[in-house]
Amino acid sequence: MFRVARETGPALLVPAAWAVVAAAHVDVVADRTLLIAYAVMTTLLVVFAVTGRADMREGTLRVWWVIIAVGVVPAAAGTAGLAAENAALRAVALYGWMLLPAVGLVDTGRRVSRASVLYLGGAALCVVGATVHAAAGALPVATSTAVVAGVAVVGAGQSAGILDAVLRY
Repeated sequence: MFRVARETGPALLVPAAWAVVAAAHVDVVADRTLLIAYAVMTTLLVVFAVTGRADMREGTLRVWWVIIAVGVVPAAAGTAGLAAENAALRAVALYGWMLLPAVGLVDTGRRVSRASVLYLGGAALCVVGATVHAAAGALPVATSTAVVAGVAVVGAGQSAGILDAVLRY
């Protein structure tokens, strides 16, 4: 049962995480709630990295394992940034998780030819969304709109990739 949860859980957790991030940007989710979410995410990433290592030694799974293991750093930065009210650490967490999965999506897109457009498109959405989020104050729309749009674009790209992976494999 744990293995099934580990293999299919990300299909629910990835879109849910980005929905929480978007909600936090418009003050629907309190910083305390986001702190708890980051602490849980950090813990889940560590557990996933430890328990998934044996199954993720080759090919694209190896790339995704490295992303998960490295991703503990921005997740922990987010936890610390929220606890200490440190904007720089919060930014490391946000942009780390916006951009780290793009590496895995590109690698997967190169290896899974029948879904390469989906994965490569997901990687492009990560970069576009992070760029929109970073440039939100300079865009000709309300900053809050641009920020949420950036998060939504990243979330869509990453969610499409993980949903395909769970359904395909």
